[in-house]
Amino acid sequence: MTDAADTSSDTPPSFRFLPGAPGSPVLLHVPHSSREIPAGVRDGILLGDGELARELDHITDSHTAEIAAVAAAAAGAAPWRFVNGLSRLVVDPERFPDEREEMLSVGMGAVYTRTTHREALRPAGFDPEPLLDRYFVPYARAMTEAVAERLAVAGRAVIVDVHSYPTEPLPYELHGDGPRPPVCLGTDAFHTPPALLDAAREAFGGFGDVGTDSPFAGTYVPLEYYGRDPRVSALMVEIRRDGYMGEPGGPAGPGVEALGRALAALVDAVAPTGGRVRSA
Repeated sequence: MTDAADTSSDTPPSFRFLPGAPGSPVLLHVPHSSREIPAGVRDGILLGDGELARELDHITDSHTAEIAAVAAAAAGAAPWRFVNGLSRLVVDPERFPDEREEMLSVGMGAVYTRTTHREALRPAGFDPEPLLDRYFVPYARAMTEAVAERLAVAGRAVIVDVHSYPTEPLPYELHGDGPRPPVCLGTDAFHTPPALLDAAREAFGGFGDVGTDSPFAGTYVPLEYYGRDPRVSALMVEIRRDGYMGEPGGPAGPGVEALGRALAALVDAVAPTGGRVRSA
């Protein structure tokens, strides 16, 4: 296991990089599963403790790290895992760090200034640069290096983003009026090949309707490779929370095991013996 270097006493590891099978091209990315906020970052958040706990209930993709862990244990060849150790209220590593990010319109760029209910999270005029420098940049660099290593060893990299979303839309959602299936697959025109999408539909077909790009769309690819390198393929798996946990922020249920095994089936389809994506 590799942890981010951080010597401050109040800061949990920024991320964990957990090794899989040496030749596996698959990297499970779990960016939003943690509730941890370093004390120094907490000081810059306007919410009281009770309000912050409720916000974390809504914004955290709870138990997705456990789903990825089940998948890693059940897969024929264990995928590599990159797991964010901090809450997305510290920084959101999946946002663009600049004006390209559409969520800036609701105060949820790489550093959030608004809550899920569009209330103030940080004071007006808050400077995001120190948080970006301390947390976002090292995370992005490490993720880029993880992808580069898979390319060097396996000749390709397959990023599977593991997320969840609430049954009912929250006020911050820009596209919350569309379908909310039990499993939503986020795609990218450049980085999501049809065979990868078909394999995911097959793997999660037992949970009901498997939708595409609603209520959340897109994938995560490090910017060095984004739109440039077809050897990097990517898919976002968004799981509706009522399928595996109590909402909001409640305990995990038996769906964690079932979903983890479905994710393992996707991993096995992506990286079977012989190293090619199976066509569905």
